Amino acid sequence: MKSKIRRMGNSQGVLIPKPILAQLGLEDEVEMEIKEDTLVIRKPRKIVREGWAEASAAIAEEADDALVMGEFGNAEDEKLSW
Repeated sequence: MKSKIRRMGNSQGVLIPKPILAQLGLEDEVEMEIKEDTLVIRKPRKIVREGWAEASAAIAEEADDALVMGEFGNAEDEKLSW
């Protein structure tokens, strides 16, 4: 499929047809990268463990961070020299 490059304000852009966006599941934003002579547009990758720090803080604030199984050591740990 070919598409024209259009002026959009001070920039230029390419319109992506709605069916293509829907097929790829693209919504609000995309990631773009150049590989050799190709422009690659894809869904944003999720950041590993994104939001974990905030979630942990919220759990701690509510004092809901008690151990479920309690603490237990490994069998025969007392024989080890540290």
